[in-house]
This record gives sequence, C-alpha cells and structure tokens, in this order.
Amino acid sequence: MKNTISFKDLNLIPPLERALAKQGYTTPTPIQSKSIPSLLLGKDLIGIAQTGTGKTAAFALPILQRMTEKHPKVIKTLVLAPTRELAAQIGESFSVYGEFLNFRHTVIFGGVNQKRQVQALSQGVDIVIATPGRLLDLLNQRKLNLNSVEFFVLDEADRMLDMGFIHDIRKIITRLPQKRQSLFFSATMSPKINQLAKSLLKNPVHVETATQATTIELTKQYVFFIDQPSKKNLLLKLLRQKHLTSVLIFTRTKHKANKVASFLSRNNISSNAIHGNKSQNQRTKAINDFKTGRIKVLVATDIAARGIDINNISHVINFELPNEPEIYVHRIGRTARAGAEGTAFSFCSAEERNYLRDIERLIRKKIEIMNHELHSEAAKNATGTAAKPPSRKSFGRNYRFKHKSNSAPKNKRSFYRSNKSRN
Repeated sequence: MKNTISFKDLNLIPPLERALAKQGYTTPTPIQSKSIPSLLLGKDLIGIAQTGTGKTAAFALPILQRMTEKHPKVIKTLVLAPTRELAAQIGESFSVYGEFLNFRHTVIFGGVNQKRQVQALSQGVDIVIATPGRLLDLLNQRKLNLNSVEFFVLDEADRMLDMGFIHDIRKIITRLPQKRQSLFFSATMSPKINQLAKSLLKNPVHVETATQATTIELTKQYVFFIDQPSKKNLLLKLLRQKHLTSVLIFTRTKHKANKVASFLSRNNISSNAIHGNKSQNQRTKAINDFKTGRIKVLVATDIAARGIDINNISHVINFELPNEPEIYVHRIGRTARAGAEGTAFSFCSAEERNYLRDIERLIRKKIEIMNHELHSEAAKNATGTAAKPPSRKSFGRNYRFKHKSNSAPKNKRSFYRSNKSRN
C-alpha cells in the first residue's frame, strides 16, 4: 500500500515544517513515518534500513524538535558515522532541517588538522557528528566531554563493525550518560550487530524498511562474463556510450581504484578515484566534481563510497565483484535513488564466479547475462578451484618468485594484511 502520510501528520514544529517545505519535501519515506512518532516520544530505536531511504531525516528531525525544549551551549546530540563523507552529509542535513532553529553543530573526522574542529568545540556546539577515531582522540586530549549528551545516534553500525571500530565505539559509549535516548541504524542485522544493539538500547522500538532484496527492484542488473585482462577494454567500450552519463565504479582495493582512474584519464574519460589514502580535500573535491558533472566517472572502494548520496548516478559498474554479497546490495543501491530507475553492470571473471553465485543467492534472482564481443565462456562456466581467487599460499609463492630481493617482507602475514585493505 502506498504511503499517504504527509509531514504535517507527524506533529513537527513549524520551523521544521518550514525547512521541509523549502526543500520541497511533503511526504515522508517509510523509515521516517515509522520512526519519527516514536522518537518524538523519547523512545530508543533500532532501525534496519539501507542507505538512500531517508534515515538521516528520520533521526535529525525528531532530535531537533526535542532539543528545542532547552538550549544550553553544551553538546546535547552525538552522531557517530563510519566515514568522513557520511559524517559531512549528516552535518549538511542538520543544517538544512535546522535552518530556522538556533542550534550549532560541528563535524569531526580524521585526515585533516584538528585545529578548526577544536576551535568550533571551544566556541560551544549543540550537535557533534563524528567518526569514532578522531572523536576518541579529542576525548583523550580532553578537548570535549560528553557528559551532557541526551541524544546518541549510531549510524551504519554494520559498516562500523566491518571497519574495525567496535572497540572505539564501546570506549565512547562508556563516556556517555546512562540517561539518554539512543538510536541505532544498520543495513543488516548480524548476531554481532544484534549484540551491540542490546548493549546500547533500552526497550527499543524496532523499525525495518524494505529487505535487502527488495531495495534493488528499481535497478536493472546485468553481468558481463569476461577474462580478467579484458576488463579495461570492456569498461572503455561501455563508457564511450552516451547514455552512461554519471558512472560510479567499484573496485576492491585502493591500488586498483587508482589504476582504473588513471587508465580512463589516459583514454580521455574524465574520472577520479576516492579511497582511504586520499586526503579529505582530495575526496571532497572528487565527490563535488562528480556531483556537478565536471567528471563523468568516480572510481571508489567500498568504504570510501559509504555515505555518498547522489541522486543522478545513471550507472554503477562493479569492475571487481565484492567478496561479500551484502556489499553488492550497498553498491548498486547508489543508483536508482529517490524512486528513479538505475542500471548496474557487473564484470565477472572466472575467479569471481563463486562471488556471483553468493550474490544471486542473497538477492534470490539470476542476474541477466549480457552478450558482448569479449564474452568468456570460461568465466561463465567456472566451478571448483577455477571459480575462486588464488589462495594466499599460492599468491605468496608467486610473490617470492617475482621479487627475489632483500625488500621482500619477512612477515608474510603483515604483507597480506597490508594488501587486503579495502578502504
């Protein structure tokens, strides 16, 4: 049944209604209409929702409304986000929805000098949006305290755990008052996520929007079976088609993201890469250039792309399939935003064949196969060891054979660890 609730039905205060009207928002998304009434009553909440479902407004609007009851210059709201980009976008949302309210916020993340962030905190803020690492650094330096926090939001908890932030999060939670309203959002609900939620929330309301499989119904999905060495040529052929207007490409590693972006630039396709080794200024510029159409292609790793919320992405291309099927859902959800249709292309080589089988099992459908001149039957029909990436053991042998020098790593585990990074 179609959602017929309007924002006027949610009993929001006039300054918030005015801000929503200015943005042209009249009808709440399902996560908003299900969450806002309970949050206005002060209840804890666990929300299971994908990115792009409007969950930021689902928590920002009721928090802003409840904060109007009192306004001392102390931190009343803390929002934790896994990445710099998502933290910045949440900050922008608080600015938009709180335009006609007298609140101050700041965004705290690593990768930049902390001086301006510390200065903003010293001048007094009501809302802090932060990534866990930098926040913990500033807490340990006694640049802020969280004794007055009344509203705590943990956003994209599943990615927090994927990125290894669980210990930082637990340390931050110990600095918070026991009496607070806590909100917990995640795209998935694994046993670890459930355990974290139980330790954080008190008698929470449970809100869930569409499942992972149904959130991608508006995305047309196609798979190209192809040998690994031919992927770049196929990518070039696709990107030279006019209907691919704004394309987000995913790779598994930072090194591969750089290589793909450089290859495209050499072939006169405007592109840039974002990943964890890029400075914050570089990442911000790349995303802005992509949003405004200065570049046609943005090449990203999964962690760096987390939090990118751009409505006009025409295509997502999985240059490399992810090794976790849930990540595929996150990736292709970057297109088909705001009810529009989108297209996702996935390149599948023989060694990625099992990844594709896992993805199709999760989304409960076979992805349509695209016929093309570089088609590989070997990739399509790969099974057994041929359908798996090379083992670490064989990779280590190949590395030692090709690099017979004193610079070869003494500790093989540390070598694998450093090359495994996906951010």
